[in-house]
Amino acid sequence: MNIPLPLVTVIVASYNHGPYIEACLLSVLQQSYPNIELLVIDDGSSDDSVARIEKLQNEHGFDFHVQKNQGLTRTLNAAIARAKGSLIAPFGSDDIMFPERIAKQVHYMQDKPEVGICAGNIELMDSEGNPFPEKRQQRDIPFRRLDFEDVFLERKPYPPAPTLLFRKEALEKVGGFDPEIRLEDLLIELKITHAGYYIDCLGEPLARYRKHATNTYKNHRFMADNILRTYTVFKDHPQYEAVRIRFLSSMFLKCANRDRALAREFLAQIPISQWNKKVWRGLVRLLLPLEKR
Repeated sequence: MNIPLPLVTVIVASYNHGPYIEACLLSVLQQSYPNIELLVIDDGSSDDSVARIEKLQNEHGFDFHVQKNQGLTRTLNAAIARAKGSLIAPFGSDDIMFPERIAKQVHYMQDKPEVGICAGNIELMDSEGNPFPEKRQQRDIPFRRLDFEDVFLERKPYPPAPTLLFRKEALEKVGGFDPEIRLEDLLIELKITHAGYYIDCLGEPLARYRKHATNTYKNHRFMADNILRTYTVFKDHPQYEAVRIRFLSSMFLKCANRDRALAREFLAQIPISQWNKKVWRGLVRLLLPLEKR
């Protein structure tokens, strides 16, 4: 007896990714998996994204909605509420899926109800779509299963955002994305694993992640504010303070020779008694004159 293939809803929230949106959507439309619902939402783009999406919509007939800017988490929650699929794949409008991505993940998840999120590895590319050098790639991280402690304490490599496939029931169980925390990935992973589900990361690349000038991770203040707020949700965890200090130390080191003012803000939040190797390395970067770096 043939088991019906579950419907997968892919949600692409587009915002000023005109140069990349067509490649992104075509990678979804060209998936080998036959049962996909594609929901595309333009979240107030000021570039030519809407025209590019409409051209593809006229050809392929997917669901497309244009709205004033509401932010990613609110946009995702609204799309999930009307999604018909039992599996949900939010996907960045500047990234590319490999053709077998959805098929492999659905096959893996079918007999594993304990898995709330299935992920995989990524291939890094630049703004033009050229692969990064092999030594900088993240294709070959082995399979790993993550529970809440693994994610909160960073005991295993994180699941890359462009590969996340959620059970809709898991998203609904935890109340979806938090609209007040705009960096969505870490918090939803913590909430779903805290609810008792696992994140299983397949040991193979499933998507290409595009690094370019407007990637969110390059906005250090935005990243730090949202991640610290995410950790605060779990401030009752016995390792909360250690997790917070570890993150602040990493951000201080990262910003010490890029944004001195922000680096000093991070340093001020780290008690001297908890200075670690990263803090000392950051101090050297911070104190050295720019011309000597």
